[in-house]
Amino acid sequence: MATTITSECINCGACEPECPNTAIYAGGVAWELNGATSPAIAQDIYYIVPSKCTECVGFHDHEACAAVCPVDCCIPDPANLETEGVLLARARELHPETTFPDDAPSRFRKESAGAEGVAAAAPTNGDGAKIATAGEVAESPAKIAVSSPKPAAPAAHAAATDNQEFNPIAWEVPVICKDCHQPWTIPYRLFEAGVVFHCPQCSGSFVPKVSMYRAVKETFEGFYNRRKAEREAFARKQAKESAAFEAKQVAEMEQFKQTLERLAHSMKPAGKLERPKGLASMFT
Repeated sequence: MATTITSECINCGACEPECPNTAIYAGGVAWELNGATSPAIAQDIYYIVPSKCTECVGFHDHEACAAVCPVDCCIPDPANLETEGVLLARARELHPETTFPDDAPSRFRKESAGAEGVAAAAPTNGDGAKIATAGEVAESPAKIAVSSPKPAAPAAHAAATDNQEFNPIAWEVPVICKDCHQPWTIPYRLFEAGVVFHCPQCSGSFVPKVSMYRAVKETFEGFYNRRKAEREAFARKQAKESAAFEAKQVAEMEQFKQTLERLAHSMKPAGKLERPKGLASMFT
């Protein structure tokens, strides 16, 4: 089945450069095949020419347009069912200069292998939940990771560190380019679904999907909000304990002074009282 673009398309353009068959066109743009030009299939959104689409059979084990679409609107067309053999033959026809072996990359083969693997034995954790396999992780067009939190700064710089740490402007989302596989980062404040970013090494496009955006948002804000709340609770506890300690010190000092005063009144000097005599008595 050829791939089609649904009306949810946001015209971000991320899919067009990914197509190995130049089967994707912007709305209103006429499409071309073998020197012949045909009218645009869609006027307002990007569209895929069925006679040029091979669902990336021969090139990838996944559909490249679907992999980069931020709103998941590149889907198989149920009205245009096609077999792997038909799609591979089309790839050979569209690219006569390229040799495509019978076992060329294909999502059909990948899906078949994946189904067999799941049927054989799906790894689970102690709670019975399925553990993602290496193949499932590799299927994503780009890997998103979150950097480990930096070690706590010395107490003298705690305030400045807190201001920087909890400031979203300073956050960066690490990604790995799906084309050159090199790591790079995207500022968190700019990371939005549908925004097209380009790898600084190879200029490959990267467009966050809605699911990616939500995952990054929940990861970053969940971590830092929890961390900030714990830090504030710890500071309140410290302030409360400090106030209690100071009050205790003041109370102990007052008690100490009262003890000294009682001590002064309780001490009786030895001997008897003697009044001065003679000349000294004139000055008393």
